[in-house]
Amino acid sequence: MIKVVQITSDSNIGGAGKCILTYLEYCNKEKFDVSVAMPKGSLLKPFAEELGAKVYEIDCEGDKSLSVKNIMAYRKFLKELKPDLVHTHGNMSARIAARLEKIKTVFTRHSVFEPSPKISKGIGKIINGKVNDLTADKIIAVAEAAKKNLTDTGVDERKISVILNGVKPLNERNTDEKRRELGIENKKLISIIARLNEVKGHKYFVDTAKILLEKNLPVKFLIAGTGDEAINIKRQIIEYGLEEDVIMAGFVEDVTEIMNMTDIQVNCSFGTEATSLSLLEGMSLGKPAVVTDFGGNTGVIKNGENGFVVPVKNAEKMAEKIEALVMDKALYDKISENSKKIFNEKFTAEKMAEEIEKIYMEVMENGK
Repeated sequence: MIKVVQITSDSNIGGAGKCILTYLEYCNKEKFDVSVAMPKGSLLKPFAEELGAKVYEIDCEGDKSLSVKNIMAYRKFLKELKPDLVHTHGNMSARIAARLEKIKTVFTRHSVFEPSPKISKGIGKIINGKVNDLTADKIIAVAEAAKKNLTDTGVDERKISVILNGVKPLNERNTDEKRRELGIENKKLISIIARLNEVKGHKYFVDTAKILLEKNLPVKFLIAGTGDEAINIKRQIIEYGLEEDVIMAGFVEDVTEIMNMTDIQVNCSFGTEATSLSLLEGMSLGKPAVVTDFGGNTGVIKNGENGFVVPVKNAEKMAEKIEALVMDKALYDKISENSKKIFNEKFTAEKMAEEIEKIYMEVMENGK
């Protein structure tokens, strides 16, 4: 059995943490002995333990990719654990520690953003590429856009494999009572599920809502998530007089009910987006999506097949595509059916786990 430890620097549960949990649930337990290491106090711990995983809490600085203290802490931990392979998530310290202990190493790039000129040009690009190449045997990118981020900053593309995120399909639920409670029995619910940060584009979601509500379309809007833009978003909703039609749901631990109520899902990102897990969860229920053409969105949503892709920061185009889905039932039904089909072909948790384990085997066999 191959002894693998997945290491995250996250103290909260973000996209990387959810991917770790999904892999823990679907990994091949006959072939791989998988444990997880994380900073003390990480919110990920109880969820990983619930899945039966061995969890190690490291005395290190959380939410920090690189520090001398963390390198020392991870090196001490790895020296004692003696894993065959280390798989890191946003944790350069753990990668360096693993290399110092001569342990095979894989890391996953979960994010997509505009790289700084400091690491995408000249000597900075060369150094960044060399550092990443030296600290990993293989690199997993969760989207083609994430792979491009890596190659744009000097990483050897031969070392990178794209493995699209996968999720456990959501259960279907009857939400008639909840829809009545929210006053949307005869309306379409348009939802955005994302942390409330500027680059997630909620401003344009509210702009889109204003455009469609002024046309008297039978729609309501829902924003699920928390973040530093909450006050600005609320202020915009009040300024537009949309308090009755745009619901701010706050943090939602289990999105199953909201996703079942949702008719159309929206993603307005313009600054960071890899493979949105919310989009995948919606697809598992056959929910069409309208998304911006940023980052990994176009790797999930194919224009006219399982949703529509529009330019970033363009509420008019977003409103146009949502209106088409609201008003044309035949179009909606076709997109909905395609969403489920594409999910089952490309984005299941089982497929993601299998692809990750192929990388593990490749790395281990190359070491023999």
